[in-house]
Amino acid sequence: MPEIGKKLPPLKGLTGDGRELKLASLKGQWVVVYFYPKDSTPGCTTEAKDFRDLHPDFRKRNAEIIGVSRDSQKSHANFIAKQQLPFSLVSDPDEDWCRAFDVIHEKVLYGKRHMGIVRSTFLINPDGKLASEWRGVKVAGHAQAVLDAIPAS
Repeated sequence: MPEIGKKLPPLKGLTGDGRELKLASLKGQWVVVYFYPKDSTPGCTTEAKDFRDLHPDFRKRNAEIIGVSRDSQKSHANFIAKQQLPFSLVSDPDEDWCRAFDVIHEKVLYGKRHMGIVRSTFLINPDGKLASEWRGVKVAGHAQAVLDAIPAS
């Protein structure tokens, strides 16, 4: 599990457009990594749209946004196109990113237990160290709270 003030492991993954994204390549800027359960579901769509709508403000603060779920690259490509998302979504079918950030936990849906992604967000500083984390996120107002945690340039 990542610790505040510590460097993160060298993660990489494929994005919806087929590019390889390496977390280490984003050093020198703020990085928001948000984990969500599933493309095109109501809460996940609202969260993605909130980050999309605030994207220009994140860019003004030298911050990159990355969404991560276990969905396929094709699913991500469709979700990006449909919601006009200006940031990358990493496909994590092997749960490498999910395990590194410890976001897979037992959940209950309609009385049935399953292992799934707990909606979580991590803010990485320009030195590549974890600056803040939000676990068990409620979507309303979350993207703004993350933006507010990044110092204005």
